[in-house]
Formats: sequence, structure tokens, C-alpha cells
Amino acid sequence: MSNDVLALAETVLLAPYALNSSRLEQVFGEILTRQVDAADLYFQYCRAEGWSLEEGVVKSGSFHIDQGVGVRAISGEKTAFAYSDDIQWDSLLQAAEATRAIARSGQSGARPLLRADATRPALYLPQDPLKTLQDDQKVRLLEKLERMARQMDPRVTQVMASLAGEYEVVLIARSDGHLSADVRPLVRVSLQVIAEQGGLREQGSSGGGGRFGYEYFDDAILEDYARKAVVQALTNLDARPAPAGPMTVVLGPGWPGILLHEAIGHGLEGDFNRKGTSAFSGRIGERVAAPGVTVLDDGTLPHRRGSLNRDDEGNPTQCTTLIEDGILKGYLQDSLNARLMSMPLTGNGRRESYAHIPMPRMTNTYMLNGSHHHGEIIESVSRGLYAANFGGGQVDITSGKFVFSAAEAWMIEDGKLTYPVRGATLIGNGPDVLTKVSMIGNDMALDPGVGVCGKEGQSVPVGVGQPTLRIDGLTVGGTAQGLVE
Repeated sequence: MSNDVLALAETVLLAPYALNSSRLEQVFGEILTRQVDAADLYFQYCRAEGWSLEEGVVKSGSFHIDQGVGVRAISGEKTAFAYSDDIQWDSLLQAAEATRAIARSGQSGARPLLRADATRPALYLPQDPLKTLQDDQKVRLLEKLERMARQMDPRVTQVMASLAGEYEVVLIARSDGHLSADVRPLVRVSLQVIAEQGGLREQGSSGGGGRFGYEYFDDAILEDYARKAVVQALTNLDARPAPAGPMTVVLGPGWPGILLHEAIGHGLEGDFNRKGTSAFSGRIGERVAAPGVTVLDDGTLPHRRGSLNRDDEGNPTQCTTLIEDGILKGYLQDSLNARLMSMPLTGNGRRESYAHIPMPRMTNTYMLNGSHHHGEIIESVSRGLYAANFGGGQVDITSGKFVFSAAEAWMIEDGKLTYPVRGATLIGNGPDVLTKVSMIGNDMALDPGVGVCGKEGQSVPVGVGQPTLRIDGLTVGGTAQGLVE
């Protein structure tokens, strides 16, 4: 955090309301009149916009500004939380008073002297992405993307495209005296196309983004999005019904890492493990995956959608090894669960907004490379399924069971991709599927920057990634019958 970022956050979030460090210290003094383990103030300003194109016309646009402050106090396992969209002295004091309900009798000590946290290299520029293009340029960007998609194939009959940007400024003050801030840009382009042939209609989608401005979306990037969406739609037009049954499944690199995120990542978050509700609870040091499987969560990747300079508790993000060579090494922690579990803090405390409490969440979660070439993995399968891209999915954290739908999939026969299939779903158990990984590719890729993670009603941006993986004996649900290898 640079002094410039902190000064900007104070200008946006404190100065307009005659607030400063001294007054924030007084708020903590009100909270600490009774004994609590920790307390924090989370100030947030967010300006966001969205533009949507359909049938060749930008039909809708949205713009909103939101700001407020959340006040939290923690005593043991109990959390008291209050928030206000009115950043005023009186509102702060009322919120602070509300959090004292959980506190133990007695004082926890003198109010803190707030001090700025040490600086660290920034992962992204503290820019306002909404200002990086004029409104007419944003409209032209979407129109250009639509033209690119339509020109690629006459079977493309509909194109829907959207552009979204967000400028977020946060300031976090803590009862231990830490004061930090972050300025977070975030942009995204999404594209969906529908292709028709012989009475059939299929869709394809693509997009990307990250923590930078709209200037990232140059012609080459947009053309790549258009090509991927159109190819996916046309591939699905030629698809046959997917077979069903247990079989060898090969997952493509990049976005298919969403299976890793959902089926394994959530089960490694600290709160589920502290409460004993995760399939991975109490298993640190045990083998939970095949040899060669190493999974990281890294919030320090520059410009990535899931990255943060500071998490939403003001702690630096870091690269955390979750599984190393198949052995479970640790969990993702926020400050509450790290303290209660007597485990290291990992900088994974995240919240959707000032109106939500932080909890342990993933940032960018991915598997490291193995030694096999993509083609070598395909060639090793005599009969199976190649899942090149994923759609939606669901997971039960307690049991680890998951169901995922493949947005683009192919049959593998005699070591070759022979024909695309539609309607394929992957069904399995998160802890179990890691033990069935038999080949790991050397082509690890991160997703293009589209991930959104939901947990307990809160949504945050995330990243995923993996190399090509061969998984033996995974159950595939489909519309055609017949078991395969």
C-alpha cells in the first residue's frame, strides 16, 4: 500500500464527513469499553457501470454509486456486525454501540493508535477504469465485438455482448492499530452467440477481464473472444448425445479449473474445517490427492481478477500451498478462523461489500504443471471424454459431491478426438476425484478473467486454472447409453 493510495482513500471516504484517524480511534474507544478480541471498520466507495448489446443495439446501460461502512467486533467465536450507508460520525458511533452486545464484561484496553501499514509492490494501478474510455467508445467496442462474431460464420444468428467496469476504494482500520487502503479497478467483457443450422440452435460464450482499464480490450483480444464463442456454438451444432457411465475423462487447461475451485477449493476454506463440516476436516498431513497434484491459492498475481493488494481485513494477500504432491498442507484463513484454529493467517478474508462480514474465500486457485504434453494425454485414452470447457456446477461442501455441465466436450476414441457431444455432465466427489488424477499436463493456464464465486449469499471475483488433466473412472451423465472405459 503506497501513501498515495491511503491518501486517496482518506480523501474519498473520510474527509467529506469530517473524519480522520483520531476520530476513528475514538470509535474504537467506544467499542473497547467492553472486552473484545478484535474489532475493525471497513469503509467502501464503489462506482460501477454496465453496458449491454442485443440485436445489434446497445439497449441498456446501468450506473450506480454505493458507499458505506461496516463495523465488526469479535469475542471468542461470536461476531457482532453493524453497517450503515451513511458515513457520518453519529452513524459510526451508533454502529459501534450495536457491536458491543456480544462483548464480555471489563475493558479490553486503551483505544489503538492507528498507523499506516508498510508498503508493498502494487499488483495493479489505482486507476478508475470507467474513465479509460468515453461512453461512445464503450458502445463502439460492443458493436465491433458483435460484427466480429457475425462475420465469422453465417450460421451465427444472435449476439449478446456486455461490458462492465467497477472502481472501488476501501479503507480498513483495526483495533490492533493497523490502517490500510486499496484502490481496486475491475473490468469484464462477456459474449454469447447463438448459431442455427437445420432447425438446431446452440450457443457459445466467452469473455475475459481483470484489474486494469478498458484499454486492455484491443482488437486482437476482442477477435479472440469472438472466435472462441463462435467455435463453441458451431461445435455444439455438430454434437451427438453424450454417453453415460464411468469413464476416463480429460479436462482441458484453464477454465475447467472451476471444477477444482468448486469441488476442492471450498472444502479447504478455514470456516468449514473449523466447524468440522468439510470433507477435508482434520486431514492436514494426509494424502488427499494423487502424487504430483499441487494446488495453490495465490492472491498476488498481477492484474488478475481474483487478486487483491490487501484482503478485506487489511492483511496482505499471499500465495498459499494447499496441497503439495498430493499431501494436504493447510487451509485458507481469515483472522477469526486462523485465531480459533491456531493456524497461520493466509490473507483470505473477503467480503462482498461493507454490508457483509468477511469470511475465508479463495482468490486465484490453480493446480501446478506436471510433465505430460496435452497431445500425449489425449493419445493415452482408448475411449473416453474430453471436457474442453465448462458451464455451471454445484457442490456439497460436507460430502464433497459435485455435478458439472460441460459447455464443450468431445469423445476420445483410440487416442483421438473424434466427434463433439452435448449434454455431458460430470458427477463425482471432490476429495475422491483428486485421487483419480493419473496424468498432469505441462500446459497450465489461468481462466481469461470471468470467475465469480458465491458463498453464503456473498459474491466475489475469483480466478481459476489448471493444466490438462486425465482423471480415471469419473462418472459422466449423458443422454446416450453405453459404458466406456
